[in-house]
Formats: sequence, structure tokens, C-alpha cells
Amino acid sequence: MKIDFNTCTEEKLWKYVAVHLKKKGIDTILVGGAVVAIYSKGLYRSGDLDFVRASMFTEGLEEAMNEIGFKKFDARRYAHPECKHLLVEFPGGPPLGIGEDYSIKPQEVKIGKTIIKIFSPTDCVKDRLASYIYFKSMEGLNQAVLVAQKQEVNLASIKKWCKGENALWAFEDFVKKLKKE
Repeated sequence: MKIDFNTCTEEKLWKYVAVHLKKKGIDTILVGGAVVAIYSKGLYRSGDLDFVRASMFTEGLEEAMNEIGFKKFDARRYAHPECKHLLVEFPGGPPLGIGEDYSIKPQEVKIGKTIIKIFSPTDCVKDRLASYIYFKSMEGLNQAVLVAQKQEVNLASIKKWCKGENALWAFEDFVKKLKKE
């Protein structure tokens, strides 16, 4: 798989890095703003890609990233000299959770013979609403709406999750904004 690091989108970089890591035995799940960029079809742009490791196994991560031209930038992030617009970050390992929910099942995407993982559109909305709930981030609410406008999401699941977070108000704000836009 070839990639132009100078102009690559979040989606192209995700697929390139995730496939490479998977072939090295490192299973990851893409989360965060880059997922919004992918699901909003580029209406939102992220400055980094957040990969959560699907297992505690991290041996060989730096070597695998170096093989594709990424050098460690700081404790959690990697930079590529030709990819000035996106960093790759590994914010932590399992368990994968959104708010108090740790039963997240990522969506699987097949690239050739390799399966890589990403938050589902519904979980992406929950993740963005979590930033709205816990950090009062209007940007999180706006990103949740962007994803729901471009992707099919399970509103009943989102409502149930918000209720479990004691934040039904966030679901109501989300639906109101979604209907308005």
C-alpha cells in the first residue's frame, strides 16, 4: 500500500499505519477526532490519529513505526517528516471505554486480507458526546452532530448510553441540534 504523506487524509493514514502495525502483531483501534474526520467525509479535520492498543502488548511498537518513517515525537506521539499535518498518537491501552461503558465493540474494516478496527459511527457519537458531558465541549457536540448527519447511527443506543452517564440532557441537546442542522 502506497501513501503520499504530504497530502494524505486521516483515513488513508489510518489504513496505512493500522495495516502495518497489524502485520507486526500490534492490534489497534482508531478513536477520537480522526474518526470524526473519516465519518464526516472530511468536513472535520483532526491534527492527529489516536490509536488505542487492543491488547497490552506494546513490544515492537517503536520499531514498527520507525519502519514506515515515523519517529517518536514525545512519550505518546510519532511524527513523519513528510506528514506535517498529522501526528500518530497512542494515548493508552485497554480497556477501551467511552465514559463508564467498557463494552465497546469496534467496527472491523478489511483491507486486503488484514482486518483493522475503528469506533463505529454510533460509538464515535458517544465518544464526542462524552467530551460534551464531561468537559462541556461544544466542539464535541458539534462533532457528534456532524457524524450523525453523514452516517447511520443507533439513536436508541446513544440515548441509553447518555442515560447511563446520568446525562440524558446531552442526548436531548444532541437531537435538538441534529434536527436543527
